Amino acid sequence: MKFTAKELADVLKGTVDGNPQAEATTFAKIEHGKPGTLCFYANPKYEKYVYSSKCSILLVNNDFVPKAEVGPTMIRVENAYEALAELLDYVSKIRRKYRRHRGRCRIACSARLGHKVWVGDYVTIGKKTTVGDRTRICNNVTIGENVKIGSDCIIYSGASIFPGTVIGDRTILHAGCVIGDDGFGNARQPDGSWKKIEHLGNVIIGSDVEIGSNTTIDRAPMESTVIGNGARIDNLCLIAHNVQVGENTAMAGMTGVAGSAIIGKNCIFGGQSGVVGHVKIADNTTLTACSGIIGNVRTEGQVLSGFPAIPHTTWLRAYAKFKESGKE
Repeated sequence: MKFTAKELADVLKGTVDGNPQAEATTFAKIEHGKPGTLCFYANPKYEKYVYSSKCSILLVNNDFVPKAEVGPTMIRVENAYEALAELLDYVSKIRRKYRRHRGRCRIACSARLGHKVWVGDYVTIGKKTTVGDRTRICNNVTIGENVKIGSDCIIYSGASIFPGTVIGDRTILHAGCVIGDDGFGNARQPDGSWKKIEHLGNVIIGSDVEIGSNTTIDRAPMESTVIGNGARIDNLCLIAHNVQVGENTAMAGMTGVAGSAIIGKNCIFGGQSGVVGHVKIADNTTLTACSGIIGNVRTEGQVLSGFPAIPHTTWLRAYAKFKESGKE
């Protein structure tokens, strides 16, 4: 796909400084710029590349004043970093080609697909499932029965969505994630064996949520596992049965949350952090990487570290003592 500087400036409401017919077909970092690429400059430490880059088009801030000759055509915008994000989104939407489905899909007759839904190869969609307008379902996705998927969602290759799952609008499920499989529920028997506890609930995911690759969200035995609007869950995370994740909470890779934990709004969990089951965590809690919460967090806005997690400033003082004792 080819764009001219003038076309991009019109999209970004910017101005062209140079050749308005300069063309770009792809994006690159400014230090890797070559003919046919579009780059951006926002961080002053990369200014040296402005004068050496071979890219065709360069996004810069309106207030940028070159100290030497600039080869690429510049598009001046209010904020180059934000403009790049807007441009990536614009190009992504243009690249999507809509199709109903091909013969290599298996879509139940009772399933209902909205307007301009894109369905890849080898997709299975179960009975009485509904998919909203402009949603994109990539290759090898399996969607069970009675699933409800909103509009403008993206479901990447290999994702599995189990029966009864509800997904809001503009939600993204990355490759290989599993939504709505059985939770880890087993009852110990007198002879030491385990009896499986059947899970008959579902998973409810809000709007504007993003779920990373190979992340698993288990359905509840009864009622629902709930992921609130705007949540961000990274790759390789586990959300167990009956968990509730509040709005706009973010979890980095390999975070694990045990069953029936209730996590507040606007929380941030670092990578490889963990939460035991049946606890409540207050809004705006930050849990640093490799830390673990083993009890209720009742005070909002705390930063916690360590295992078991304690206030970060207390943990720093304790760590200093550990280092001192190690010198003896």
